Amino acid sequence: MTSEVWEPLVGQPEAARRLSAAVSSPVHAYLFVGPRGVGKRQAAQIFAGELLADADPSRASHHRRSAELTHADIVVFAPAGNNLRLGSRSDPGEIPAIISEATRSPTEASRKVVIVEDFQSADAPASSALLKLVEEPPETTIFVLLANDVPPHQATIESRCLRVDFLPVSAEAIAAVLVAEELIDAEGAQVVAAAANGSVERARLLVLDERLALRRDAWWSIPDRLNGTGASVAEAVEELRGLIDDASEVKVAQHQRELEELNRSEEQLGARGSGRRTLEARQRRELRQFRTEELRFGFATLAARYREMVVASAGGDAALDAVDHLNHSTDALVRNPNEALLLQALLLKLSPVDQPIFAR
Repeated sequence: MTSEVWEPLVGQPEAARRLSAAVSSPVHAYLFVGPRGVGKRQAAQIFAGELLADADPSRASHHRRSAELTHADIVVFAPAGNNLRLGSRSDPGEIPAIISEATRSPTEASRKVVIVEDFQSADAPASSALLKLVEEPPETTIFVLLANDVPPHQATIESRCLRVDFLPVSAEAIAAVLVAEELIDAEGAQVVAAAANGSVERARLLVLDERLALRRDAWWSIPDRLNGTGASVAEAVEELRGLIDDASEVKVAQHQRELEELNRSEEQLGARGSGRRTLEARQRRELRQFRTEELRFGFATLAARYREMVVASAGGDAALDAVDHLNHSTDALVRNPNEALLLQALLLKLSPVDQPIFAR
């Protein structure tokens, strides 16, 4: 049975079981793989606290400080921009800092845990620069790499790590968490969970979004509005992008609160610029990711509409083709395509169906 410290990790029982079992005899490097927002970061923090506590059980604060990310021997790296960079002498990237930190001895515990977020963003040179260290780190250092997927150029690093897969969290599990945390009622939780794309993190943010149902209805109605003309596509794209802009205001408000907190901290400590550049880069990345998740939500909503048509024997081959086009467009999101062009190309392919589409 997994320890109660793993209870905050929602919908990942197998990952929790494997990591709990690994604490007593850990390997040098772990690779957590799964979609964004499914609990990889939280699992890494819990795992790090467990590793430090197991090596030094007399220190009761390891778990708490791990959860708060205030432990000196738990170090988290994330790309300041789009990628983890090797950098140069004049513009050092994250990789040299990771190497430098990983080779230092722990300061408070007998182990050090180095967590690297968005590891899939490291290109081939950056990955190669880390390979030797990940393969043979100092005895006191344990790597935990977090990745949405594993690109081909990282296959060698993957083979040097113990891989732990994280699956999208079920809508039922997400809804249960939202209700248990008293964030929303049961009916509203079902709507939010369906839009969360398997991400508990996204679900908690969407609870604050009063226009979620409006966006869902807009995506659902798209097949009714397309008539095979460029004008209908242009109108739909403009509306959808406007709705995504509106949705992003929730994230923008969150970022504004973070900046205000940083401003207060800088005023108190007199440390202008402390972490500001990194924070702003992270916020730009998060906003881009939020918009991508909105597109995933929209494509999933559209696909569900067309699948219902197939089941109802409405729409003929056009409905089946539409589902296929939507799947391809969803896959294309990993390449950060131009948002407007992607939507235009997709909607132009969704030709009018042979039979009227029923409303919902």
